[in-house]
Amino acid sequence: MNTKTKELAYIALMTAVISVLAPISLPIVGEVPISLATLAVMLAGVLLGSKNGAAAAALYLVLGAIGVPVFAGYTSGAGILFGVTGGYLFGYIPLAFLSGWFYERAKPEKKTIAAFVGMIIGTAVLYALGTVWFIYLTQMDFNGAMMACVIPFLPGDFIKMIAVTAVAPQLDKAVTLRPAKISA
Repeated sequence: MNTKTKELAYIALMTAVISVLAPISLPIVGEVPISLATLAVMLAGVLLGSKNGAAAAALYLVLGAIGVPVFAGYTSGAGILFGVTGGYLFGYIPLAFLSGWFYERAKPEKKTIAAFVGMIIGTAVLYALGTVWFIYLTQMDFNGAMMACVIPFLPGDFIKMIAVTAVAPQLDKAVTLRPAKISA
């Protein structure tokens, strides 16, 4: 199998993983549920690398937008994608990209800490995009939006980051999902 075919297969595989884990959600008070989506997106970024991880996240959004029930609570459609949680959904792309970008550029002995840093920065970008969009649509004040959309999710996202940093190095050793570097 050539490198491009492998890349596409891995993107499809991680899109499937995101699509299976993301709908599993716990509704909480407010509009934004707790789901396993961010865990899957961070894992896609670390295992596939920045570009392919972001591609898997983008493909997941396309699937949800066209009606495949892959969003939290097995929902789908453009209404969800552009609704109050849409900014968070679009934030999956930079989350995957940054998680992978830091991991793929780190020296082997620094990969775990690099992945963690990338996931923290990626999550901050996700929160920023999502919260700005949420405020725009709901007209809620900043403090209210932080209490509804960020603060309750911090402990869970921290646990997800720990889980990804614990699992990713073993998966990375077992199966190299990032494309091989081609030397000239």
